[in-house]
Amino acid sequence: MVPIGKLIKEIKKILDMIKFPHSIFALPFALTSYAIATKGKILPDKLLWIIVAMVSARSAAMSFNRYVDAEIDALNPRTMNRHIPQGLVNKSFALIFTIVCYMIFVFSAYKINKTCFHLSPIAVFVTAFYSYTKRFTWLSHFILGLALAIAPVGAWIAVKEEISLTSLLLAFAVFTWVSGFDIIYALQDIEFDRKYGLFSIPRFLGVEKSLILSRILHSLTFITLLLIKYLEPTLGWFYLLGVIAAGLILLREHSLIKPNDLSKIDIAFFNMNGYLSLTIFTFTAIDIFVGPLLSH
Repeated sequence: MVPIGKLIKEIKKILDMIKFPHSIFALPFALTSYAIATKGKILPDKLLWIIVAMVSARSAAMSFNRYVDAEIDALNPRTMNRHIPQGLVNKSFALIFTIVCYMIFVFSAYKINKTCFHLSPIAVFVTAFYSYTKRFTWLSHFILGLALAIAPVGAWIAVKEEISLTSLLLAFAVFTWVSGFDIIYALQDIEFDRKYGLFSIPRFLGVEKSLILSRILHSLTFITLLLIKYLEPTLGWFYLLGVIAAGLILLREHSLIKPNDLSKIDIAFFNMNGYLSLTIFTFTAIDIFVGPLLSH
């Protein structure tokens, strides 16, 4: 029997390992989808279980990634100080944590509705499968994009028990956004990937072409978010302002990264992308929940 105090310490360490606060990346897009699907209605039970599902799935996927990549992380100068290589988190405990989080995710899907429950194994497979992809395909960035793109579709199904064009467009926006910023993040490991035979777009395209591809993907993100405005009658000027702000954030993100200067990748990756997802959700929520009150 593990003492409660020790168990809490281990959980705190693993939450630090998976950068728990970065759940903020995909969660706001799920909440954006929820807000549009409900058309301003508050559904407390649905909202609660959507949040639990999102956080548990993301925690499971990150923990599993650290578990699968432990040996690779130990060899990479950039990642050798992570928790498992340093012995701060036991590898077996990381796997147990992963399983528990995935169980919570599946239970959350069950509590939402039958459709979400029946589809939950697909989400588990995609989010776990990503951790192996850089061993055999340069498409790994797009698999990660797909894993996070599940969020807005899942939230829409939670509310409506159907897949709509709006939810698919939100998913495509997330897909291009995540794939684009993961390509930028992978620029740090070009030489390591070449040395150890790992697959990534930067390894094959080089820095300049990878940055061009990332810009193209993020341009598609902006265009897709803009298109949603004209597809959904519930979205107005606040949402449009949010999309414009998101576009400016993407421009700022790319201005931080130069082919001959990758020193600001962490700022571009963590700060800018957190701001973007929160911006889209905040302006969408204002439009849907506050906008009708202001028009009266």
